[in-house]
Parts: sequence; C-alpha cells; structure tokens
Amino acid sequence: MQVGEKAGLKPAKPLRDVFGEALLELCRDNPRVVVLDGDLSNTTKTAAVRHEFPERFFNIGLAECNMVSIGAGLADCGFIPFITSMSAFLLCIAYDPLRISIAIAGLNVKVVGSHGGITLGKDGPTAMAIEDFALMGGLPTFVIVVPSDPASMHKAVHATAEHVGPVYLRSSRTAMPHIYPENHCPFEIGKANVVRQGRDLTIIGCGLMVAAALDAAAMLAEEGIEARVLDMHTLRPMDTEAIAAAARETGTIVTAEEHLLHGGMGSNIARVVAATHPVPMHFVGLANTYTESGEPYALLEKYGLTAQDIVVAAHEAVAAKG
Repeated sequence: MQVGEKAGLKPAKPLRDVFGEALLELCRDNPRVVVLDGDLSNTTKTAAVRHEFPERFFNIGLAECNMVSIGAGLADCGFIPFITSMSAFLLCIAYDPLRISIAIAGLNVKVVGSHGGITLGKDGPTAMAIEDFALMGGLPTFVIVVPSDPASMHKAVHATAEHVGPVYLRSSRTAMPHIYPENHCPFEIGKANVVRQGRDLTIIGCGLMVAAALDAAAMLAEEGIEARVLDMHTLRPMDTEAIAAAARETGTIVTAEEHLLHGGMGSNIARVVAATHPVPMHFVGLANTYTESGEPYALLEKYGLTAQDIVVAAHEAVAAKG
C-alpha cells in the first residue's frame, strides 16, 4: 500500500518537480531571485531556470562551501539567492559557512536541501539527509520549512522568498500524495494546519509523514479512535499554540517524522508540551541508526516509518493516557 492510499489521497509527482516549477515562477516574477546549484540541476530541478534565465543561474560545481559563500555575497548585494543541492551534501559539507556567512549575519538566503529523508532509496546512506532538522535547528536565525504535498511545496517556495532572512526548505525525490487541493492550501510560516479533527489523541507529522499520519488516523477510526492530525510544516518558528491546544484537548500526542528522533521535530514538540501542558507522548522516527540502500517504501517499513507504526504508537499513547 502506498502512503496516503488508506486515507484516500490522490497520488502526485515528486516534490522536487513542484519546487522547480515554483522557483521558475519566482524568477519570472522577481528579477532579484537568483539560483546557485552544485552541478545537480537535473536532480534539484532547477534546470528550467538555467535554460530560461542563464544570467541568473550559477553552477558552482561540487564546491558547496564556495556556493554558500557566494550566495551570502549576492544576498548582501540585494539579491534573493536560492542555494540548491542535495541536503546531505550541502549541509554536512558547508555547515561552517552556513553558520558564519548566513546564520550569524542573518542574511536573506534561501537554502534548499533536496532528497531529504530516506526515501531517495537506492542512493544509500551517504546521500540520505536524516539529520538536517537537527543541523539547521542548531542555527538559530534559520526558519525551517518542510512541505507535505505538492500544494504546500508550491506555497512554501513563495513564502520562503517573501520571508526576509535565512530559510531552510526541505525538498524530496519521493512523490507525495495530495493532502490539499492544488489551488487551496493554507500556508503561513509558523502556523500548523489541522488536516483532520479528532478528540482522542493528536498525531503531528511533517513532510511525507503527514500522509502516513492520515492513513493511521483512518485505520484508528475503524477502531473507534478519533485522531487529530496536524501538518507541522514549519519546524521553526514552531506553532506552540497548536501544540498546546492539541495536548490540552486530546490528552496525548504522537509525532512522526522522516528524520532521526534525536534532535528532530518530535524532541522540539516534547519541549513545548513539557512547558505548556504535559501529556503522554510517543515518537515515530529513525532510532540511532543509519539506513541502507533500498526501495523507498521497503525502507520506510524496515525502519518503522509507516502508518502501522504510527497506529502502534497511538495505541501505546492512548493506553498511557488512561
């Protein structure tokens, strides 16, 4: 079963394709938008910008540190640079200039990490960004955005450009199902979306795991358990009001993310819950492990990132609530 099938969601195209289309729209609308790429434009889907606006596209090659530094310089000159590469390469190799040249300076640079999570599949663990939330979470001035479907990616790209300051936007190779209508997706940085109402518990997801959470909610509903589902598309600033309300009104929370549990979304939500309205919580994500190469959905199943895993966590959380 594909992610989103149980919830009746329509399949879609990969988020990186939607990102490329939205970025081209931005370039057409705003002459200050420029793109820097690490010789991966066919992978990051920035190639359309390269063809239509070659004077605003800079292929820096396999030199991530240089790419970040050049992007910082362009931002300081009044441009809006989008720095694009695979997340694992860009963040791990260029973390120092990201910290010094962009984060500390607070420059208006947009960092787009493609192929986030484990669902890029056969490229293997060296290319899988499973620590990007934690890495970017260590740079206090960065907004962190993780779209969950095509419509939210489209809105996220435009919101990223409009926000003044550093932004990290996670993209993905995997085709994510439609959660929102294509032309009607509420998207506000720092404001989570309630995509399903429920009174018995709350499941909070980001990225692909929002569709998995909706699948899990449909499965739980068959047992008479009604789960609220939140799309936490912004990890910083996090919607503390929505989290506190979920804890207070449903009495327990399950988080689900395609990322390491340590330093991920769930750990930050737990901090909010502890400070506002403590309730039982369970966490679905990667344990302290790197994954192997394989088919995307086989990897999700092997490493415990499926709707069924969310259902198991929900049962445990509801039982702990008493």
